[in-house]
Amino acid sequence: MKYRDVLKISVATLKKNRVRTLLTILGVMIGISSVTVIVSAGDSIKALVYDQIASFGSDFIQSEVRVPKTSGGSMSQAQGVVITTMKDSDRKEILKLPNVSRAYSAVTAQELLSWQGEVKRSLIYGVSADYINIDSSEIEEGRFFTDEEDDSLAKVVVLGQEIKNDLFGSSPAIGQNVKIKNTNYKVIGVMKTRGTIFFFNMDELVYIPLQTTQKLILGIDYVASITSQAADAKRIDETSDAIRSLLRERHDISDPNKDDFEVASMADAQDLMNTIIGGVTLLLIALAAVSLIVGGVGIMNIMYATVAERTFEIGLRKSVGAQKHSIMQQFLTEAILITFLGGIFGIIFGLVLIYIIYLVARYYGLDWSLAISPMGIVLALSFSIAVGLIFGIYPAKRAADLDPIAALRKE
Repeated sequence: MKYRDVLKISVATLKKNRVRTLLTILGVMIGISSVTVIVSAGDSIKALVYDQIASFGSDFIQSEVRVPKTSGGSMSQAQGVVITTMKDSDRKEILKLPNVSRAYSAVTAQELLSWQGEVKRSLIYGVSADYINIDSSEIEEGRFFTDEEDDSLAKVVVLGQEIKNDLFGSSPAIGQNVKIKNTNYKVIGVMKTRGTIFFFNMDELVYIPLQTTQKLILGIDYVASITSQAADAKRIDETSDAIRSLLRERHDISDPNKDDFEVASMADAQDLMNTIIGGVTLLLIALAAVSLIVGGVGIMNIMYATVAERTFEIGLRKSVGAQKHSIMQQFLTEAILITFLGGIFGIIFGLVLIYIIYLVARYYGLDWSLAISPMGIVLALSFSIAVGLIFGIYPAKRAADLDPIAALRKE
């Protein structure tokens, strides 16, 4: 029998049981669309993360406090352990390293800001003056504070764009005083709009000199992080190692497992995010594969039902000379046809979902790329055909192995 005739018979058979066929196709479609969306969303998230990491530049090295591994790690952090060993003096020593051109220290706090009855809870970002020369933020109005103002504990602030709009609206902010802890702080600058980075709104930050934040607002003498800028980005790994060695020496640490800090470059951050996103994507694909397996079980059920319903037909065909491979080919074609249709509809539905996700992400201000992964489409289609083969082989073999005399007696 020609394969064209096999295909015609398969289509006619599936049309006989439209509802059952459509439900089985739907099961496969859901699994295939899930695989398509997950792979494409993974590519979009990678692009988003890499773009946002790149916005910081490739020559940055971040040193942050952490709980030593020998002290219980993340569990200790959850219990409220605070590391107080990193100081601004560490930054000054880091600046003496040959490949470090600039560095700033930072601490954070949440406080209420008020101006003429308008109140806003804001994230205070206490930083050294070099922040503005390292970070991608830019001043829209006024200026950033200086080292001299930091050293003299000047009560000055630079507002993020949203904070300025929330407190002052269209009124000018420069030269006005905002209250923090019942103390006046003079507004000397307003940042340009920067948007959301890593789901964090940069326009809601309030910048205050580091030492002012430490001594007048928080009452501390330590910092949470130090960001360094390498003069030569090609020597970033060497510089990261030099910073680690320096901090271990200054913190009197001989065992790396007792490090109370973490040093990472932007390249390290990219590698880490790539590993995390890859792992999550694989996990989600595995979960989506479960729905494909469910769809495959549905295909096996429908094929078993078809074999039972067509036992007499199979016996008749075998009695007039139909070969086992022809019978098996017939039933396999039906199974593959179901999964192929499920795959095609699943890919189309997946592409629609990808576009909807893109529109929603853009609506919420994320720099989301419309990533349609050819690999995801090929993978999804391959899955659908594989499911048809795997779950169609046994029922097809059972049909091919039927004894023609016993099959004819079924009628």
